[in-house]
Formats: sequence, structure tokens, C-alpha cells
Amino acid sequence: MTVFSHPHEQVVFCHDPASGLRAIIGLYSTALGPGLGGTRFHPYASEADALADVLNLSHGMAYKNALAGLDLGGGKAVIIGDPRTDKSEALLRAYGRFVESLAGRYYTACDVGTFSPDMDVIARETSYVTGRTVEHGGAGDSSVLTAFGVYQGMRAAAQHRWGSPSLAGRTVGVAGVGKVGRHLVSHLVEEDARVVVTDPVDAAVSHVLSLSSDVRSVASTEALLAEPLDVYAPCALGGALTDAVVQTLSAGIVCGGANNQLAHPGVAKLLDEAGITYAPDYCVNAGGVIQVADELDGFDFDRAKRRATGIFDTTLAVLERAASDGTTTADAADRQAEQRMREIGRLGQVWLPTR
Repeated sequence: MTVFSHPHEQVVFCHDPASGLRAIIGLYSTALGPGLGGTRFHPYASEADALADVLNLSHGMAYKNALAGLDLGGGKAVIIGDPRTDKSEALLRAYGRFVESLAGRYYTACDVGTFSPDMDVIARETSYVTGRTVEHGGAGDSSVLTAFGVYQGMRAAAQHRWGSPSLAGRTVGVAGVGKVGRHLVSHLVEEDARVVVTDPVDAAVSHVLSLSSDVRSVASTEALLAEPLDVYAPCALGGALTDAVVQTLSAGIVCGGANNQLAHPGVAKLLDEAGITYAPDYCVNAGGVIQVADELDGFDFDRAKRRATGIFDTTLAVLERAASDGTTTADAADRQAEQRMREIGRLGQVWLPTR
């Protein structure tokens, strides 16, 4: 794989030996505005893996922001390392200086391995930061509205498939109950759904088990997939939907918070052929970016939540478009996002800061 095999506007490699920073910022498109997307801190096996991830994630953010109705382009960043041992003030501030060097073409936020307090540290070097703590005027943990949006998307998928948005009495399998998954379980419990969870972190499982007697756990994702499910919600890292998973999945709906759930594009067709309703990940998990984007106008949680509620209508429109056009839901979501970028965007021009 080469960088120029992807249609990205800009890829920035950030290296600060003194702090140990090794990061990559990817800007897929700024046709709708400056790129907004989180920073992932992860111990990638290789630099090639990190590059592949940031290219895929920034591509997804461009489509996610467009489909969410935001005047923002698609960007993402990855920091190579173990956040438990490699994260430091010096490293985060060095990273902030690289973000600042882009002069507003990229706004960062939280992602896997980074949190709102980290954004406060990064903000000491750059103003192009969202997802800051409430104490510093930010939106706080963006997983709150990410989960809320996934829940709205799940209700829309239920409406499309079963004729009612209610999830009461339905069995939902949640793979990954970290930042997003645990909030999603709370919404499901409130609606009297039956929830089965799995996560390698025992503390995360213990937390959601304490929410309700209608929540139970299994030891692995394989065990979860073997359960008789109505809905499967992948909420961990990407690539969760493989050919083998589709063959074993009992759920009628797939709707989760993880990014890049399809192991390869052909999985969307396999899901369609299996009669499984797939709510595209970047459509339903846009609540987080809606939440942090609201900071750019002075954060108001109620306003952001009202906008995230619109994920229900967006998801339903995508599912209905797929049915009408005879295509997969993944293709329908792409076409809807591309239509907005084409009609509302700056016709492929790169976004430049106001001078």
C-alpha cells in the first residue's frame, strides 16, 4: 500500500524523538470544511498498520460528517504507542504543536486511547481541539452521544425491519462495553431489552451487569455470536463483520458503535444476501462527532442531543434508499454522503483557513 493509492488531500507524519511521539494525521477531504476527527492512541504492530488505519478512519470521517449534516470534512489521527505506558504531557503537547501547524485544517478530538483530559493538554499548544472537559468549556466524553446515536439508529433499523422502533423484549448482543458500549447498554436496559455482552475487561463487564438482571455476559465474541440474537451491536475495534461472522450470525439487525465494521466491502453484500439489516456504522455512530462539533459554536448539550436524535431519520432514509434502489445499505449511505458533498461542498476544493 502507498499513500497515493488513496484519494486523500493530505497525510502528515509527525515525529518528535524527545517525547517519543510518532503520529500520523490524515485529511481525506475538506470539501465541506475543516476536517474533524479524533486521535487514536494505539500500539500498532507496524507503521504500515498505523497508516492503513488512519487512512481508513479519515475516509470514514468525511462520509460520517457529511451524512450527519455537518459543515466539516474528514480527518483523523493516530499516535503509535501504548497509551497506558507511553502517554505523557510532553508527547501530547508535541502532538498539539503538529495539529497547530495545520492552521485549522484539522480539528482533533478523543478516540480509542485518548480522553477529554488529554484534549485539555493538547489544547495548551493548539486551539484546534474539541472534546475538552466540561471544566474547560468542552463537551466532555463524546461517547455519551455516540451511544445515543447508535441507539437511535438501532430503533430506526427496528422500525424498518419490524414495523416498530421498540426494542422492548428484543435480545441485543453488545460486543465491547467500553466507552460507547456501556452507555448503549444503559439505553437498552431503559427500554426493557434483553442484553448479552462480552468484553475482555472484567471491570467493564461487571459495571454493565450491575445495571439490570436483564443483562448477562458471555466469555467471548464467538460465544456472543452463537447466542440467539435479534440485534448484534459491534462496539469495539473495526473489522468485526467478516464472511465467517455473517455465516454464523442469527441477528436480523446489525447496528453498533465500532468504526469500519466491514472486514472488506463485499461483506455488505453478504449481509444483504443473508437477509440481515445492516445499519452502516458511520451513519449511526455520528453522535460523538455531532457532540464535539457543537463545541465550535459554544457547547450546548441539549442542542447537540436534539441534533443526534436526527440519526433516527437519517438511518431510516438510508435503509429505505437501499430498498428502493436495490442496493446494499452501505452503498446507499455512501451515495447519500457523496450527494451532500457534491451539492453542498466546495466542489472538491481544499479548505483553507480564513486569513
